[in-house]
Amino acid sequence: MDADRARLAVDEASNALADHLRAHPEVAPALTEDEDAGHARVREADAAGLNAAWKANLLRIAAADLTGTVDFRATSAALARLADAVLARGLALATAEIDPSGAEEARLAVVAMGKTGGEELNYVSDVDVVFVAEGNLDLAARRAARMIQIVGPATWPVDAGLRPEGRAGVLVRSVESYLAYLKDWARTWEFQALLKARPAAGDLGLGLDWLAAVQPFIWGAADRPGVVADIRDMRRKVADSVPSAERRYEIKLGPGGLRDIEFAVQLLQLVHGRGDPTLRVRSTLEALDVLVAGGYLARRDGEDLADTYVFLRTVEHRLQLQRLLRTHRVPDGGEPLHHLARTLGYTTDEGFLAAWRAHATTARRLHEKLLYKPLLDAVTRVSTAELRMTETEAASRLAVLGFADPASALTHIKKLTAGVSRTATVQRALLPVVLHELADSPEPDRGLLAYRQVSDKLGATPWYLRLLRDGGPAAVRLARLLGTSRYFTGLLLHVPQSLRYLSDNADLTPRPREELAAGMLQAAARHADATAAIGAVRAIRRRELIRVAAADLLGLLDDQGVGLALSDLTDAVLQAALAIASRGVADAPPIAVIGMGRLGGRETGFGSDADVVFLHSGTTDEQRRAASRIVESVRTLLAAPTADPPVDLDLDLRPEGKGGAIAPSFAAYRRYYADRAKLWERQALLRARPVAGDPELCAAWTEFADAVRYRAGGLTEAERIEFRRVKARVDSERLPRGADPNGHTKLGRGGLVDIEWTAQLLQLEHGEDPAMRTTRTVPALEAAAAAGHLSRGDLRALRSAWEFVSRVRNDMTLARGVPRDDLPRSGPELAALAQTLGFGEDTERFLNHYRRLTRRAHDAAHRIVYDTP
Repeated sequence: MDADRARLAVDEASNALADHLRAHPEVAPALTEDEDAGHARVREADAAGLNAAWKANLLRIAAADLTGTVDFRATSAALARLADAVLARGLALATAEIDPSGAEEARLAVVAMGKTGGEELNYVSDVDVVFVAEGNLDLAARRAARMIQIVGPATWPVDAGLRPEGRAGVLVRSVESYLAYLKDWARTWEFQALLKARPAAGDLGLGLDWLAAVQPFIWGAADRPGVVADIRDMRRKVADSVPSAERRYEIKLGPGGLRDIEFAVQLLQLVHGRGDPTLRVRSTLEALDVLVAGGYLARRDGEDLADTYVFLRTVEHRLQLQRLLRTHRVPDGGEPLHHLARTLGYTTDEGFLAAWRAHATTARRLHEKLLYKPLLDAVTRVSTAELRMTETEAASRLAVLGFADPASALTHIKKLTAGVSRTATVQRALLPVVLHELADSPEPDRGLLAYRQVSDKLGATPWYLRLLRDGGPAAVRLARLLGTSRYFTGLLLHVPQSLRYLSDNADLTPRPREELAAGMLQAAARHADATAAIGAVRAIRRRELIRVAAADLLGLLDDQGVGLALSDLTDAVLQAALAIASRGVADAPPIAVIGMGRLGGRETGFGSDADVVFLHSGTTDEQRRAASRIVESVRTLLAAPTADPPVDLDLDLRPEGKGGAIAPSFAAYRRYYADRAKLWERQALLRARPVAGDPELCAAWTEFADAVRYRAGGLTEAERIEFRRVKARVDSERLPRGADPNGHTKLGRGGLVDIEWTAQLLQLEHGEDPAMRTTRTVPALEAAAAAGHLSRGDLRALRSAWEFVSRVRNDMTLARGVPRDDLPRSGPELAALAQTLGFGEDTERFLNHYRRLTRRAHDAAHRIVYDTP
């Protein structure tokens, strides 16, 4: 390196070092000498000369740094080696001063911590250390204290505050004392600090013995409850320690600063380093390298973090070099900012500030992404021993966890992790999380098979594993859903791309009916063939079913929300199917589709039929025939075989039932209700609403239906008797043979029909009240209670039962993949249902809860319907 160029670079960047050169011209050769010569200055210095030797070495390191001869990594490592030399010399001087004869036996190791231990030291920094000793601990403590007094004023301040109990603790401990403290008293941050520990001076053999002894404590720290939350809280406390007015200028502790990167990297090391020894490195940049190589960090994220870390540390170096002062604050303007920008190679202040803002944004974004992603929380649930099992031990552990076929499970795991590809590497990082989440699910074997099937389909796509690793809760959620729901799994295997929804709650929010209908109509319009057009509609429906099922199973959607979402989806499908079926049909009249039953009540379940009535306003025979062709086409299109859950249209609630026209005219419909409709048919209109078709005809139907179903004065006594007679027939005749009346969700005692008929009776009696005019059961009950027609106690009983029974019914369909109304009597299915509903393996508690709610609802319903006290 050219001496003149080295001196010019130092003069321009550092006022403090330039002043030192002018005051001590004899030290100029240090600019170009090698490290051995520089360290020899330290080894030969006495206490009075240690400062001069240190500054000569700073000149050497700064010259190589500022001329670009070495990069940041080499510079910070050189500073750390200088610190080692200074500590060694300080300890030698202290030992000679305190015990010149060497008569007393005391082994003392100086262990570097923090940036010194990580070999990534600053020009101006504390040198963090802890002391470990054997023999005469009092003598060792006096040597350590004197070493701090010698080294600190002459070079870097030596800080032993990271020792057990901090500054209140003894300065020197034995290995045994240190281990006892770690076992019983150490806090999470102390294990985090030990990631950087490295014997630096004194008895290096003792230091290495100590380091080996503390390793199990460091890498077992993630087994401690709440370790991830502890580290997050520490980061928040550090950030909060900076005054708000100063945060925008802080490159170390402020948002987007060095601590953001360091905390995130150390958390990843603590969590994943338990089972992967390659992550047990000290420096931040080396840790980023091995995290990327191990598949724990996306390559792009790792590169961005490394670039940002080097940028921020370089800024920190240039700030400190100017006056050899400890600072992490970027100047807010003027000559100090101009100087900083120039020494970093920027021609304008704005250029530097723009680069700093970009890097700070990157650091903060990735800090949030890495520090808070739920994958880390999930990994900390896996005990360290599980990450290091033999194949036989793993099979035994899988059996204990609940896998019925451990051999098959191991086969799936082997297939997922075979080879040295990046895909296999990432799967090895993910599987501990996936397996533990599956183990907590009702069907772990089926869930693991599904996970492998999804991975086989998507493993080659670049976004799949990146989503599971970096996509927030996606990995945990996917495992939970695959192990819980055959319904969800079946849908996902046909549209695996939909698992993107799992990374963000916003993507699991059901889409509005208008948006669904518009999307389906646009998709259908791209296909001239009706079969292809309805296929495009089904594809949208399939994705929406995945969204709603996932939201339901993950607790993001309550039971009423599920009913609304599924009803909106069915409405949109019917609207699109009607449009497709109407294509090219001559003389087609306006048609309305009236939703009945659970569809009309916007209470559709995952296993519900779509009860509908088709009406048209045609007046000619041609229009009537055209309407019939359209309705038949709709039925044919929706009944076509498909792997999706079917859209089963049920037209039995039309006038005259199965014997009536499949598409009566609106005029005939009105005459029927005027002349021949029975009370139960008027009752059925309470849960009816237009769901698709011509807006004018839909509005006309609503006006007509309101006059029929909501009559002033309520029911006559004869009608009340008829209502009770039909209800009694339903109770006695419609329950399937052999079904348990206490366990049938639809027709059992306190089941959905009991509650719905109660709400409908109150609507028939008080329909003149506009608040009672709703097709939905729970809002009708709430309106009745608000108007004083229903006691608050009965409302609670009926609403609680309706919501819980609806959830049970939906969850049975989601679990099995096919509709079911009766509770499992016993066995694995009942246990799985109890677990899905939050009762763990306590099936008795689940059954007791179900029976208690339904008994109370049945008592309330019976009292209200039959007018009994």
